[in-house]
Amino acid sequence: MTIVAFLLSIVIGLLLAETRVSREHERRLRARGALLPDGDVYRALALLYPTAFLAMGAEGIWRAAHGVSLPFAETGPSWTASGAVLFVVAKALKYWAIGALGERWTFRVYIVPDLPLVTTGPYRYIAHPNYVAVVGELVGAAMMFGALITGPIMFVLFGAALRARVRFETRVLREAAGVRGTSE
Repeated sequence: MTIVAFLLSIVIGLLLAETRVSREHERRLRARGALLPDGDVYRALALLYPTAFLAMGAEGIWRAAHGVSLPFAETGPSWTASGAVLFVVAKALKYWAIGALGERWTFRVYIVPDLPLVTTGPYRYIAHPNYVAVVGELVGAAMMFGALITGPIMFVLFGAALRARVRFETRVLREAAGVRGTSE
């Protein structure tokens, strides 16, 4: 139980640190005249993202406290260790994306008129590396915590909101940058 609680505290600590960075970037963007376009699913993501980690962590703590192991964990690799590796790799990709975006990275979609799309760092290879990383974080956390039930449930719920966010963000960023057409 203590390893799950320890890992959950690290995940929550990182989430709080990212929240602080996002808020500072939002403050700077608003000072530069950035706009918040209508139609974002931010509220759903803001609720589901931390709830996913808390629910998965709670399931993992419950499993550990009651000695309920994963049915397939006895014969294979350590799900905790494998999940931790995936989570760390996902965080590395996320922080690479944050570095490429600089102060343009926030939890919300802010538009600064006449700025081109970012095409450096991982954006040179894929359009939404931050969201690829977020999916990796969720899957890695589910594995780390042994969240056999809440992991898939939260993945589906968050995935639906994330799909709507990607469509919204792609559209508004391309419009703001003057890019014709919207491919997803």
